[in-house]
Amino acid sequence: MSLAHAILSFLSDRSYSGYDLAKNFDGSVGFFWNASHQQIYRELTKLESLGWISYETVAQTGKPDKKLYRMTETGRKELMDWISRPSELTPIKEELLVKIYAGHYVPPLVIIKHLEQHHQAHQERLATYQTIRQQYFQNPEALPQAIKFHYLTLLSGLHYEQGQINWCAEAIAYLRAPVAEAQNQ
Repeated sequence: MSLAHAILSFLSDRSYSGYDLAKNFDGSVGFFWNASHQQIYRELTKLESLGWISYETVAQTGKPDKKLYRMTETGRKELMDWISRPSELTPIKEELLVKIYAGHYVPPLVIIKHLEQHHQAHQERLATYQTIRQQYFQNPEALPQAIKFHYLTLLSGLHYEQGQINWCAEAIAYLRAPVAEAQNQ
């Protein structure tokens, strides 16, 4: 997947200024596709040159004019073509796993501390997702069709975070067992 398709996915709902797109991207698509605001602005320029998006200039009093971006029919066709193509399994790129893989070079408590930090971070992210679910998706069966697909991305996030919490807890217990045993001897 490219940032271009993530932006097209986001613009499929409505028009956004570059600023609003970047800001709202973080709280939606940004949960599963990371991009800096600078990357988003560069990509908007590229998408406009490809004819996948267009913009209208909106005059503002006391502020610079803003560009309001929207997806074009060419962009909609590209998005639909991209959605129709098979998705590759994305490789995991997780720094913590590399540290754990080579964790035998440090005392187990160093890795346990990393795992505890990740456990906490995943609990916080899970709480965020649960809040989103409570605020916007209380009755998933009654959602409009387009919003049901938004809900499915949230559901994936909920399952992912719970899985990471479970794994961290299991890994911490696994690494603590020999440490506790050594301390008792």
